[in-house]
Amino acid sequence: MEFNNVTVIKEANVYFDGKVTSRTILFDNGERKTLGFMMAGQYEFNTGASETMEILGGDMSVMLPGESAYTLYTPGQSYDIPANSSFKMIVSKYVDYCCSYK
Repeated sequence: MEFNNVTVIKEANVYFDGKVTSRTILFDNGERKTLGFMMAGQYEFNTGASETMEILGGDMSVMLPGESAYTLYTPGQSYDIPANSSFKMIVSKYVDYCCSYK
């Protein structure tokens, strides 16, 4: 899959000492996405806007807000994170992902 007629922000978003990186993509209609890569590790993120995380490669186990157990997500799957919340994830090898902001 590809995105056409977009603006890509050249500077990377870098988290957790470089173990998580992404690039921001802006669409003419105001939509914003990031394409990113996570190396193996355990992470916790906070959200401002609501997000949809789509797994492109690898897999991750995620504990969403209000949940008490992790759920495994694999390529082709996605999950939603509410605005102004936090969620935890465990990446065993790597994850290639696309995050869409609402």
